[in-house]
Amino acid sequence: MSFKYEKETLFAEFKNAKDKDVKLSKKKSMFDKENDYYTNRIQFCKDHIELKNKHPEYYDGLDIKFDNLLLGYQSVNPLDHFYNKVFGMSYAEKMRITEIELMEKRANEGVGV
Repeated sequence: MSFKYEKETLFAEFKNAKDKDVKLSKKKSMFDKENDYYTNRIQFCKDHIELKNKHPEYYDGLDIKFDNLLLGYQSVNPLDHFYNKVFGMSYAEKMRITEIELMEKRANEGVGV
């Protein structure tokens, strides 16, 4: 029987890398700490790119694009990179639109007016 990664195992490894990055930060809020350092998450991606190249069978049934994750985490602003990929706009733009939509919804429902 050969080794095979499960999605949950990779998520746990990624969480561990993220937790290590958070510990490196001197920022105050958890949001800021999570978006301050990416050293361990970058290494996580690099390690899995290398391992997947050597042993693709370990990742059978998983569709994780480690190359794309690495590209995002190595960008100038990873948070904006991922928001641009998913929503086509920066994090700040998406939060502003969400805020406006929430205010409009509340106004239409007569809540908070």
